[in-house]
Amino acid sequence: MVSIKNIFSSRSQEEEAFFYAVKKILGFTPQNLKWYHEAFTHRSTQAVNSEGQPQNYERLEFVGDAMLGSIIAAYLFTMVPEGNEGYLTKMRSKVVSREHLNELGRDLDLISLVKTTVPIDQFGENIHGNVFEALVGAIYLDRGYAWVQKFVQNRVIDPYVDIEKLEGKVISYKSLVIEWCQKHKKQFRFQTYEDNGVEAMKHFAVKLYIEKEVVAKARSTSKKKAEELAAKRTFYKLQEQMAPHTDQSTNQA
Repeated sequence: MVSIKNIFSSRSQEEEAFFYAVKKILGFTPQNLKWYHEAFTHRSTQAVNSEGQPQNYERLEFVGDAMLGSIIAAYLFTMVPEGNEGYLTKMRSKVVSREHLNELGRDLDLISLVKTTVPIDQFGENIHGNVFEALVGAIYLDRGYAWVQKFVQNRVIDPYVDIEKLEGKVISYKSLVIEWCQKHKKQFRFQTYEDNGVEAMKHFAVKLYIEKEVVAKARSTSKKKAEELAAKRTFYKLQEQMAPHTDQSTNQA
């Protein structure tokens, strides 16, 4: 195995410093630094490759945007099985919003590695998100999809993605459903009963009725959990009707 010392035997100290800075951000070792140099190069440098094509982060942004969208979409699809297409699209948009991407770029201090002829303080806020997307694109081209997925999981999903907060900080779906039914003068009822089956641990099943119609069913290890799960499923089923009420409640919080 080639040692790190030998790798840098013919490289400048500046290149070595860049390597370790990128490695620290990624959490793993980059293999081809050319993609990362491109990801951190601003168009103001007017850099070009051997074929005379512009060499800056803008094309990598395109790749990174696609990677982020697909990874977040797959995560939401798995974590929120009740969410319909409209819900999943809305949630993904929140995660990859320009505001959120800018926050990610700032927190990683990516701008400190950007090569530019323009003073840093003259850049707008979007530079942070642009470089973050370019970095994701560079990881894909350098290491492939699995490593991009690992980076997004560790740097985006685990520290920043909270499903309940993204939904509008809904703390109790049962309370939300009850408030919505009362506001719209709809009759509702939680029918809860023991449903142990062949399992040793006691389980409870619940049917949630709205206007004498079963809207959702759920099963869990306690009445409270079963009712909350049934209410959550009702929220997803009726989200287009309940969304205005949710937004109003959130704004008042």
